[in-house]
Amino acid sequence: MHRLAKFDVASSIRGRMPPIVAEFAFGVACALAMIALRMLADVFAPNIGAFALVYPAVLIAVLFGRLAAGITALLISFTWACWLMVPVAQSTRLQNPSDIGRIVINALSVLIVLVLAEAFRRAVREAVRAYDVEIERRKILMAELEHRTKNNFALVASLLSLQARKNADPMVSLALEQAIGRIRTFAQAYENLTLAQSYDGMIAMRQYVHDVVSRAAAAMLPDHVSISIDASERLLPQQVAVAIGLFFNEALTNCAKYAFPEGRLGQIRAGFRSNSQGWEAFVIDNGVGETAPARESGTNLGRNLMSAFAQQAQATYCYTVGTTGCHVSLRSECVQFASPPDAECSASFKP
Repeated sequence: MHRLAKFDVASSIRGRMPPIVAEFAFGVACALAMIALRMLADVFAPNIGAFALVYPAVLIAVLFGRLAAGITALLISFTWACWLMVPVAQSTRLQNPSDIGRIVINALSVLIVLVLAEAFRRAVREAVRAYDVEIERRKILMAELEHRTKNNFALVASLLSLQARKNADPMVSLALEQAIGRIRTFAQAYENLTLAQSYDGMIAMRQYVHDVVSRAAAAMLPDHVSISIDASERLLPQQVAVAIGLFFNEALTNCAKYAFPEGRLGQIRAGFRSNSQGWEAFVIDNGVGETAPARESGTNLGRNLMSAFAQQAQATYCYTVGTTGCHVSLRSECVQFASPPDAECSASFKP
């Protein structure tokens, strides 16, 4: 309906003929279409009113061809309808003098339709223009907000990096480096989000997941670890997509740190799948699993981050750590997808 409301004959053929000519031609076309339909109706319903189809012809001409088209359609179609009421060929003499009242009443009614249709058309076009301006303004504001957000992330990361270089305690420096990595992860997620965002604020998840995972894998994973990405198509709100992007970055960070120590060969599967009931974002590795000395997913910080992502996505955080690797996921509905053996899920977060 939004596209139909913006349709305008003069604008659609701009450059090929003057607008006034296009409006006049559209009015003639509407009148001729009305005449053709009226003649066809006489075959099935010969007693139909002479002015029955004048109203929709004028209405359509005004709404999509502007005022000149409406006036043209009115003059042609109304004149032809009046000619139908004249029983004597090539004469303007009415057989019944009372028919003049019908003609006047219908003429006034059609004029009212024309005036109101033109007023409605202008109001709708003005509202559509205002809507488009507001959408463009919000896009600019959103782009500026996202740009400032990335700059703020970069500033915080630089301050923490400076503090890490000045600190002599290795444990403090390591903690600061981990914080810096997560901040850069957040900035990267917002950058991917900006690239994937559509005009209505919904995110196409297939391309978004591919971009997030491939960029994170290129930056974090060593050469001896391969990754495969499998994502299905679905549109999700922006805040949910942000949480899923951060989840992928955090999960891949943990894989890079703990799953494949000392040059161990390995594989990672990352993906996004959905059905009519829900969706799941998952990362599965075949690394050392629970034998890792300090797996990040087992720490309170890692759990808290994943739970925060789940809360933002209105989802559930599920994880499994075994002898053959680790499986972590976010699920909008935990019961909709099969879990690996001994999977453990956090409480579902709902608003």
